[in-house]
Amino acid sequence: MYITTPGLVLRETEYKESSRILTVLTAKNGKITVQARGAKRKGSKTAAATQFLALSEMTLFENKDRWTLTESRSVEQFRGLREDIAKLALGTYFAEALDSLSDEDAPNPELLSLGLNALYALSEALNSDALIKAAFELRLSCLAGFEPLLTHCSVCGKETPDAPLLSLEGGTLFCAACRPDGAGECLTLSPGALDAMRHIVYTDPKRLYAFRVGPETERQLGRVCEAYFLTQLGRGFGSLDFYKTVR
Repeated sequence: MYITTPGLVLRETEYKESSRILTVLTAKNGKITVQARGAKRKGSKTAAATQFLALSEMTLFENKDRWTLTESRSVEQFRGLREDIAKLALGTYFAEALDSLSDEDAPNPELLSLGLNALYALSEALNSDALIKAAFELRLSCLAGFEPLLTHCSVCGKETPDAPLLSLEGGTLFCAACRPDGAGECLTLSPGALDAMRHIVYTDPKRLYAFRVGPETERQLGRVCEAYFLTQLGRGFGSLDFYKTVR
């Protein structure tokens, strides 16, 4: 069976002398493993399209649950990432996070769309790297089924909590005075950080990066979104650790 689909290369592994094994995120087929024969060969027509973090139009052949690349055309290389080591490191973290939350042969077009929009925003500097990272982490948490409840204090119901706190484990919002026993680790949110998180969670995906905050709010938002994402997943990422050493 042949299919033609856009795909984002999340990972590439050298195979023999001239080939690559790719982990590709697609809209209709989810995450798939693709053998790209001869992709490393000098003059190969598939070399650019099978690079890490390339978005490509791929024609694939499936046989016994194995996919082989037959043709490909590069659509977007996100060149802004390849010219800046910190941006490339952050893009690598995005790819590793998408890989960890996508399933083989399970369609998830929203996941692919989020990844592509984040990489494009990063490549084209549509916002600061820190805000793009925070928005990606929080929105990805939502797509993974860990959407926090940010509309009101979960105890008293106030839409504007007094000295708001976010429970990292429960994903619930409290006034400082309402924090219940057993809430686990909570982080303080300024009004600006809470507004930004509400924007990230509830806005239309097309407007995800259409916001600005001050430097202190940006730092707080970055800490909270990262901590919430890692707590919900219960794991860390080597690519994130590397990003922190080069940013």
